[in-house]
Amino acid sequence: MKFLVVDDSSTMRRIIKNTLVRIGHSDVIEAEDGVEGWKMLETNSDVEVLITDWNMPNMNGLELVQKVRAESKYADLPIIMVTTEGGKTEVITALKAGVNNYIVKPFTPPVLKEKLEAVL
Repeated sequence: MKFLVVDDSSTMRRIIKNTLVRIGHSDVIEAEDGVEGWKMLETNSDVEVLITDWNMPNMNGLELVQKVRAESKYADLPIIMVTTEGGKTEVITALKAGVNNYIVKPFTPPVLKEKLEAVL
């Protein structure tokens, strides 16, 4: 299973990638903003899960989710948003945009595993 992790923080990308590897998912590609994430998604047709931050330069995570969901070929792509935005309004906004699950930073590896299992 191939994952695309999009976050402007290289540290957070590393944490998510290491967590995925620990729970048995070693095929992980990374992007540092929504623009790069979109390009990676378009050139890696085998991506099966998108994990994205919300607050990023150039194209934020919410804009990325909206762009992904506007394409019918990605209708079934599971999307998990991992962000510091933990307010009820933000969660609802993300879910309405098409996010399948939502994780508030900081998080623990068991939380990522649980949220991932819920969308797969």
